[in-house]
Amino acid sequence: MTFHSGFVVIVGRPNVGKSTLVNGLVGEKVAITSDKPQTTRSAIRGVLNGESSQVVLIDTPGYHKPRTLLGRRLNQVVRSAWSDVDLALFVVDGKAGVGRGDQKVAGDLRAANCPVFCIVNKVDITAKDSVAVALAAVARFGDFDEFIPISALTGDGLDLVRDLVVARMPEGPQYFPPGMNTDQPPPVFVAELVREKLLSRTRDEIPHSIAVVTEDYEERDDGLLEINARIYVERESQKGIVIGKGGVILKEVGTEAREEIETLFGRKVFLALRVKVEKDWQRRAHALDRLGFES
Repeated sequence: MTFHSGFVVIVGRPNVGKSTLVNGLVGEKVAITSDKPQTTRSAIRGVLNGESSQVVLIDTPGYHKPRTLLGRRLNQVVRSAWSDVDLALFVVDGKAGVGRGDQKVAGDLRAANCPVFCIVNKVDITAKDSVAVALAAVARFGDFDEFIPISALTGDGLDLVRDLVVARMPEGPQYFPPGMNTDQPPPVFVAELVREKLLSRTRDEIPHSIAVVTEDYEERDDGLLEINARIYVERESQKGIVIGKGGVILKEVGTEAREEIETLFGRKVFLALRVKVEKDWQRRAHALDRLGFES
């Protein structure tokens, strides 16, 4: 049987639903999601395994006009991700409408020099005439190989996306072992899960100022997974918000993250969280390098 495989990058403005789409296509959670822009901060690979195919889906940060050094580095991550792929999925938000930001993404994406599918997301909360308007608007940005309205949240249209994506894959090898659904090391995924829980409890500038790093990750002989993670914020006032009055926010975040880690990993977990101020880390090259956002 001929085996087909390839790499597919998912790109779009912040908060259009790229990570939700990747999770939906893979069928398991491989990327964190939230309603906050710039949730994704790295190129995360999710693996879609079929009987005679394997598609490596590359989730990317939202492509945007950067205001910090972190923002510029995240855009570099996106451009690097689309530099050598077999297909791109350009995602737009049908509910929010199509605008200049989407046009900028579409224009820069031409550098990928590969087929592009336009995915109009969030049709479950978008009026039918608005979906038609979005499709007409995005069609003016270039020649796309497919236009597919979907809801990544409900799964509507995802089977069609899977079929069309697999059909575009060239003959190739199996890049990841069967059953492997992501290339994220467990300590990195754990840190992201903690950040996801924090994003759901913070607002204004706080979500952008949070970074999480797993400092210790030990699988003990008794089966317990012992994890120590450090939460970084940019100002002392933010530290108090993240901890919460009497430590209530940090406790809730730790409990929710621990329970999800136990469910996903199938083992008991001890999770310790600590908060540290790293002043203006989004704007300092040395701090970004230490936190894993290397240029």
